[in-house]
Amino acid sequence: MPSLSPVIAEIRLAVRTALADLPEGARVLVALSGGADSLALAAATAFEAPKRGLLAESITIDHGLQDGSDDVAARAARVAADLGLGAGVIRVDVGAEGGPEAAARDARYRALADAARDAGAAAVLLGHTLDDQAETVLLGLARGAGAASLQGMAPSREDEDGLRWVRPLLGVRRSTTRDFCAASALDVWDDPHNTEDRFARVRVRERVLPVLESELGPGIAEALARTAEQLREDAEAFDEMIHETIEDIVEHAEAGISVSVAALAANPAALRNRIIRLVVDSEFGASLTRLQTVEVARLVTDWTGQGPIDLPGCSAVRSGGRIVFAAR
Repeated sequence: MPSLSPVIAEIRLAVRTALADLPEGARVLVALSGGADSLALAAATAFEAPKRGLLAESITIDHGLQDGSDDVAARAARVAADLGLGAGVIRVDVGAEGGPEAAARDARYRALADAARDAGAAAVLLGHTLDDQAETVLLGLARGAGAASLQGMAPSREDEDGLRWVRPLLGVRRSTTRDFCAASALDVWDDPHNTEDRFARVRVRERVLPVLESELGPGIAEALARTAEQLREDAEAFDEMIHETIEDIVEHAEAGISVSVAALAANPAALRNRIIRLVVDSEFGASLTRLQTVEVARLVTDWTGQGPIDLPGCSAVRSGGRIVFAAR
């Protein structure tokens, strides 16, 4: 018998590892665009899921942003069915808020979450690769978005509804998914948006990373992915410390929540800033920028009687030895 192609073995192993802790009988949905990454993920899942006693289906989101997008989505669904997966297509309306990339992403994730809930799925599998991770870290670095952004994408996370979002291929190079599809005789669809320079991610992929590889040597993508992993480990340790600390220093206040000034002052800046961000995010569902976080911290470390600070969804003011966050 011919030996198994190394690229097929690599991706099947990545999927097998990602599925290992799901209970037998659980249902998983593969987000399938028809591109090489998601197609390799779908094929490997179709092979591995039955061995784990899992039920696997695919969902293709038709954003309707290109002529013939419905044909592309239908073709992806046919390929999924040929692989032995249940296959569905969902058409979404993409708004304009945040730009075309962000709007399409938001619409896609909402549709995937709704489909998962309707199907009773335990997890949604996403086809992001190591290259996607490297691009995400580099974009976050360029934007000065801080450590949270530089953590990149988590291999697995659970949302507030208990649905897991799993990225089995975060340790796999994009070239490997293409080789997988070639070795499996799978016809890949190439999204024309992936070559349009108007998108920052495309410019990073086509220009910036190749220049870094050329000037600094190979392995840049892997190094960026390792950086994300290390920062995620640090963040998890910080979050554990914060949750232990926050119970003792936070009190409910009228129309919001308050935090002890003395307790914030006693913590190092990194921990103090994380507490501030976590309080605002958990209470008001808003994310603070670095500048906004520092301004709130100045109510603790450099207070000269300055008044309330307007923040997304709330305001912050120092009152009676506490920082009070109240809904606006």
